[in-house]
Amino acid sequence: MRIIGLKKIKKKIMKNSKGDILKYVNKKDYFFKKFGEIYFNEIKLNKRKGWNLHKKNTCIISIIYGKVEFKFIDGRNKSSSFGMKDKIVLSKKSHRMITIPPGIWFSFKSLNKISIIANLIDDVHNKNETMKSEVV
Repeated sequence: MRIIGLKKIKKKIMKNSKGDILKYVNKKDYFFKKFGEIYFNEIKLNKRKGWNLHKKNTCIISIIYGKVEFKFIDGRNKSSSFGMKDKIVLSKKSHRMITIPPGIWFSFKSLNKISIIANLIDDVHNKNETMKSEVV
């Protein structure tokens, strides 16, 4: 990852003939700070959501169904990676998660007919804590 603080974390898949179990977050995970809320975001093929920036919340994101392309821009003025761009593709098949620190713009689009994203944030959602833009 080129943007400082943006992390990709491999997570365990426990294979099961009745359906796999995807590990998400454990309170002992080094990247977990605190629980505010978890929400699920459904997105349709080739549709893009975002650009979003959290002022205070860290996002812990994983794909529970489908495949999603994420784009990032470091919006933190004091960061040595300020203005840098990055992108990553996540899917259920290659179970990974990303942590997005505050101050990083991100958007995402589905590469499958339907994809479902899980997002855990530090605090309960507050529209004043999030910035949105059509284009960054």
